[in-house]
Amino acid sequence: MALINCPECQTEVSDTALKCQKCGVQLRKPKRGVFGKLIKWSFIGFNILMTAWLVGGMGTATKGMEAMSEAEKAGTAIGTGLGAAMIFAIWVFGDIILGAFVLFTRPKS
Repeated sequence: MALINCPECQTEVSDTALKCQKCGVQLRKPKRGVFGKLIKWSFIGFNILMTAWLVGGMGTATKGMEAMSEAEKAGTAIGTGLGAAMIFAIWVFGDIILGAFVLFTRPKS
């Protein structure tokens, strides 16, 4: 452990300190732990996955609609709407849960 001078008050503080004990100036930014990084990247990956599912599902569901009868088109539209609603529901609940974990694993100052 080395001692450094605070840039504000010139008090000697540890180089591992986040803030100066005397004046309270921020010396370095706190870092997220391994578990926190894993949760954060899980949140990002989940949102990318849900976007891919939504775009891919909508593209696949509407493929070949030109050759369908009106009843088939109506059924496809209803099914696509229900599928999109389910994806959005999973997306919202997943973001709430993972977002809470990201919030609780953020670095403390």
